[in-house]
Amino acid sequence: MIKSIDVAKAAVKLALSTREEEEKLVRDYKKAGILSTGVDVGGNLIQSIPKIIERALVASKRTGIIQNVHIHEGAIIGAAREAINQVSEKATGFSVGGKIGIARCDEHISICLFMSIGVLHLDDMVIGLAHRSIPLLENEKVYFKSE
Repeated sequence: MIKSIDVAKAAVKLALSTREEEEKLVRDYKKAGILSTGVDVGGNLIQSIPKIIERALVASKRTGIIQNVHIHEGAIIGAAREAINQVSEKATGFSVGGKIGIARCDEHISICLFMSIGVLHLDDMVIGLAHRSIPLLENEKVYFKSE
């Protein structure tokens, strides 16, 4: 049975992956019953917050991780905001570039935000991870194997 920690680990691995690695991870996770995706993000952190949340939401819907219902959308938005809050202390005011990893199995959904922070010619790294529980809708019970 896949647990919330497994879903969180999947989100972290996706956020740390290259585009090529991501494609393989998404395929492997799908075989295991975890829906997942990755999204590149970047720019000034404060100015990019709405775009980061929007990209997480759009990618989650586009890949079938969530459905177009407010409970699912709220979980993605809340988890994305929490991950942003975790990285904001180090990254506020700086240019950042990185990736969002999103993973879901059954009622567990995790979002990981991994970013490189540009500071002169030196880079710093920061990571944020958030988990939410969302209801498994009737039409989703067919897909998830661990039910």
